Amino acid sequence: MAQTPSKAWNISLWAVQALLALLYGMAGVMKSTQPLAELAKSVNWVTSVPEPLVRFIGVSELAGALGLILPSLTRIQPRLTAWAGVGLATIMLLAVPFHIQRGETSVMAFPAVLGLLAAFVAYGRFKKAPIAPRQAQP
Repeated sequence: MAQTPSKAWNISLWAVQALLALLYGMAGVMKSTQPLAELAKSVNWVTSVPEPLVRFIGVSELAGALGLILPSLTRIQPRLTAWAGVGLATIMLLAVPFHIQRGETSVMAFPAVLGLLAAFVAYGRFKKAPIAPRQAQP
């Protein structure tokens, strides 16, 4: 007998998904569209890496933001939401040592917290409160 997820898990996961989608969506749009000189005013590390990497990270964050919401909302391949959480957690897992290497310990907590929240979404949507796919209409 399948266990139905608790309402608290669903509410918590949707709240974190919405928050992360907003944050990653804004960051992704900025990193994928703004001129590097303008972006460097608020994100100083972008001048230390190749521009294609900055754009790739931006597009990845934007795709992750969409992946946190759309599959679950439409119930079309909703497991992709959990995989979006895995992808975003991976980006943040890579960001933490990058900032440590640069001596930016003051900003290191932000990617660490975002990574943990993304991992929370992945775990929650894989194990605790998965969303059932939409049933095909006859």
